[in-house]
Parts: sequence; structure tokens; C-alpha cells
Amino acid sequence: MKKQSVYGLLLMTTWCAPAHAEMSAEELAKLAQNPVGNLISVPFQNNTNFNVGPQDGTQNILNIQPVIPFNVDEDWNLITRTIIPVINQPGFAPGQDSVNGVGDIQFNAFLSPSRPSPSGLIWSAGAIAQLPTNSNDRLGNDRWGLGPTAVVLRIQKGDPWVYGALANNVWSVGSGDSPAYNNFLLQPFVNYNFSEGFYLTFAPIITANWKASNDDRWTVPLGGGVGKIFHVGRLPVNTQLSAYYNVVTPDNGGADWQLRVQVQFMFPK
Repeated sequence: MKKQSVYGLLLMTTWCAPAHAEMSAEELAKLAQNPVGNLISVPFQNNTNFNVGPQDGTQNILNIQPVIPFNVDEDWNLITRTIIPVINQPGFAPGQDSVNGVGDIQFNAFLSPSRPSPSGLIWSAGAIAQLPTNSNDRLGNDRWGLGPTAVVLRIQKGDPWVYGALANNVWSVGSGDSPAYNNFLLQPFVNYNFSEGFYLTFAPIITANWKASNDDRWTVPLGGGVGKIFHVGRLPVNTQLSAYYNVVTPDNGGADWQLRVQVQFMFPK
């Protein structure tokens, strides 16, 4: 596609997006902080991991995460989220080159009530599938994966706090040349929202490799960051910058800390 066509498409998307004048910047920020919110969005989350592997290299993972909701009926929504990782992997041995490509795509489907409870509680449950789409053996696993996923959070009008957690566990299925896996992910999140769409965020991604020994099993980050809602023309854009230090990391080459930058294009209904 020519550059002029790309620029034209972006410009048309920006100016044709609904204005959403009825939603304040703070309301848009809260909507962006809901992993199962009823809106189409396209987050680009870039994670840079420092001091990875025996060579203390730098790993970069850009997660492209389109979220598309579907109305099942007046009481239920189906929220789909696809995570497409684009990876720059450093060499793990002397003389080994870095490699670039696509990792294993994960597809999430959440079934969620269309309306929160009177207390502001929102819950959602569903399934996650991992697809062996890696473009290089060093960027993923050639086995498929399946498992459960769930989200619970609380959002209430007039309350600046948005907090909750997302969790999933993926088991490998079938056979393949790559080793079997059993991976757990927990992402608690706590956000405090100010006026004008500015907020503080705490959203560490805690992981466990149940197949590894105890010393190499857990990654537990600690840190936080800031976020802000902007508008590009009529299009709401959620931006975020945060940093996390791994207080627990695998002995076998886990990263010391992570810098996370996110830009999320929002298309509220």
C-alpha cells in the first residue's frame, strides 16, 4: 500500500470517529482501563525488557491487541481480544545473532454481563487459545495451547479508583517438537483517575512457568506509571508510560526490569 493511501486512511479514521462529546476525558480513561469494556479499541503495547539471558541482552516485544466486542443479547456481551507479539529477541549464546519476527498469537474470548452490578462490580470469564504462529523457533512454541481466562474489576461513577485483576492459564495440547508448557498469568491493576483524563496506574504482569523448577518459575514485577487521554481530531487515544522492576525473576536469564509504553486507539459505541 502506498504511503499516501496509509496517511489517507489514518486521516479518514481520525475524522470519521465519533466525537463522544458526552463522555469526559475521565470517563474515557475509565473505559480504557476496563479490559472487557464494550468498545472497539486497538492498543499497541511495547515492552522493553532489560538484561535478558546469559548475555544480558535487551528484548523488545510489541503487542498489538485489537479488542472487538459483540452483543450476544441485551444481557450479555462477548469480548474478543487478540494479542499479536512482534519480537526482537537478543542472542542467548556468544556469537548468536538477535532475531526478529512474530511470536505465538493468543486469542481471548470473554463472556460478560452487559451491565455492571449496582456496586460497580464487573466480571467476565471465557477461554484463551495460543496459536503456534511464530516465525522463528526462538520466538515461540510449535504446540497449540488452551485454557481458561477471567477478569473481575470495579468501576463506579464518581469514584476515581478502578481496580481488579485479569488471570489465565494456558496448557499445551497435542504433540510437537517443542516442549510441553503450562503457563500462568496474573495482572492485577489499580488506577487512580484525576480530571482531564490523567491517571496513575499499577498493572504488573505476574507470570509462572509451572514446568520450570522453583528458582526459574516466577516473574514478579513491582512498579507503576502514568496515563493520559488525548484526542487526535475526534479520536480518543489512551497513552501510558510505566516501568517495573522484577523483584522475583527466573535464575536462568530473566529480565531485571521492564519499560512499557502503550498507545490505545479507542472507538467507543
